[in-house]
Amino acid sequence: MAIVKMKKLRLMAVRSDKEELLRELLRHGCVEISEPEALSDEALGASLKRESSRQMTWRSRQQDLQNALTVLGRYAPAKGKLLAPKPTASGESLLTEELIKTELPVAGQILQQNDAIRRAQTEESRLKSAIASLQPWKGLELPLETAGTERCAVQLGTVPLRTELLKAQEALAEASDEAELFEISSDKGQRYLLLVAMKEQLADALEALRPFGFSAFSPNGLTGTATDNIERMERELEELAAERKNCEQTIVDLASHRAALKQASDAAGTQLALCEAQDKLCGTESVVILQGWMPAEREEELARVFERFDCAWECEEPAEDEYPEVPVQLKNNAFTNSMNMVTNMYALPQYGTVDPNPLMAPFFILFFGLMMADMGYGILMILAAIVYLLKVKPEGGALATWQLVLYGGISTFAMGVLTGGFFSDSLEKIVNLVNPAANFHLWHLFSPETDSTMVLYGSMVLGVLHLNTGMAVSFARKWKAGDKAGAFFEEGSLWIMLLGIILFALSMIVKGFPGQIGLGVLIIGTVLLLLGSGRNAKGFGKVTAAFGCIYNTATGWFGDVLSYSRIMALMLAGGVVGKVFNTVAIMPAESNGLNVWTGLAFAVIFLLGHAMNFALNLLGCYVHDLRLQCLEFFGKFYVDGGRPFRPLTYSQTYVKAKD
Repeated sequence: MAIVKMKKLRLMAVRSDKEELLRELLRHGCVEISEPEALSDEALGASLKRESSRQMTWRSRQQDLQNALTVLGRYAPAKGKLLAPKPTASGESLLTEELIKTELPVAGQILQQNDAIRRAQTEESRLKSAIASLQPWKGLELPLETAGTERCAVQLGTVPLRTELLKAQEALAEASDEAELFEISSDKGQRYLLLVAMKEQLADALEALRPFGFSAFSPNGLTGTATDNIERMERELEELAAERKNCEQTIVDLASHRAALKQASDAAGTQLALCEAQDKLCGTESVVILQGWMPAEREEELARVFERFDCAWECEEPAEDEYPEVPVQLKNNAFTNSMNMVTNMYALPQYGTVDPNPLMAPFFILFFGLMMADMGYGILMILAAIVYLLKVKPEGGALATWQLVLYGGISTFAMGVLTGGFFSDSLEKIVNLVNPAANFHLWHLFSPETDSTMVLYGSMVLGVLHLNTGMAVSFARKWKAGDKAGAFFEEGSLWIMLLGIILFALSMIVKGFPGQIGLGVLIIGTVLLLLGSGRNAKGFGKVTAAFGCIYNTATGWFGDVLSYSRIMALMLAGGVVGKVFNTVAIMPAESNGLNVWTGLAFAVIFLLGHAMNFALNLLGCYVHDLRLQCLEFFGKFYVDGGRPFRPLTYSQTYVKAKD
């Protein structure tokens, strides 16, 4: 529910402890190692050298293991439970190299077989292309390599199908009295021809045929007739297919190594993380120096770790000018953790500012429920989230996503109760069809169709509360930072104006309430706002600042508040579309009575219609809710630009480390 307080860590240890110290930091997973700072002591700085590691070696090994798993997934898809949690492995098993050494040859064999398959596929493509080019010449019994006799030349070639062969032969006869053109075959695009001419007249014959689009055909070193070559290539294709099948079967037989390959891949990733951390160290022949960041709350835990090594270390608070460099880690409970996916999608807050999750969570979930507002959709979301959370046991971003689905489903169900929507009006349609005299209607506090004006005003009231919450955070930050004048003239004056508007509106509702009070308070707030806008300007700049402030405040606030009308619009759209599908689904039963066929028609239209409506609403409500948070709400106080905290820890792509 806050940004975790960070401390800068500096540590100097004897070189012999380097590897074990890094492994211990990895086990605890709470230190982000950063690039070393430039040292002021020139003599000391000259004696320090960057550490080197086998980073490229481990990166290559991990890539081989991951590529092998990808190939396995292509030829031997994993068969398992649909919703299965990530398997666990001991942390020590991810820190040892035994499994990697065992599985790397297996990965190499899989990749070797995959390379053989790819070569076979390339050769098959070449042979198929060659066969296709030879098919038109199957009727030619002359060997392809035949160039003619001692005095006679033979040339194979093609012309477009639209070419009139008779005219081509006439042109050839005019150019050479001892040349002849024979058609071997034709297809949809070309005619395949054999040209026979005296050698000394071949050039004239080709020149005569050039206007007809004659293109010489080259056999590319092939010998024998076209039929002989086609038969040979087809035999080669059969051999390649058998070879490819054997390679695929070999890969399938190695699928039993899938689990071990996954664990080995994470073990290689863990070794790579250690190498990357080692590359950020510097040192001399006897000592190494480490710099990084750690959560302040883990200082005592790390102190006990450092006591076991011959090292000197210190922690210090980051200076304010270092805040942009400090990594950010958000600390949330089960409720506010669901907002992490929203915050991470937008941008993390800068260190030293405010964690928006606790402030955003109630509004985000409430707005989402109001936009969806259907008990049936809410039940679907709740059930899906519970099943996934219990079966898969997700972590990180996946956990936040499904927590948001769960809370959004609860809010959607609650708002559905208030609006009387269960897959829109499906219950009313069904009950009234079975018993027309029932005149059944679900209880509702308000309806977006009949009370749309009230819902619109309510949406804008929620918008005012939402925006003022952001302003309150901004006011508190400025006041705490010592900018009390800015807090008073910017947020304070707007609150005074808002109070004046409320009092003036109250005078229009409550008889006898003096409207002059509200008007006076509004004028005071406006004057304070104008004074605040020009307090840092000089000369004529005060006037332009005042007019700019009036325009921006009026248009900005009006536009921001009006944006919250999308809550009413989406609530209304989802309900109306659902009712349309219900009406269409019930029409066959209303026309022909309730029977098996009309019941089946109702089920099909109902399921397809509401599946589409649910999917569109799920996406639309999330996007528009996100817009209200990121543009309207965050615009009042949020300072982005935070860098995520990435501590040295296990690689857990495929397995979950468990110490």
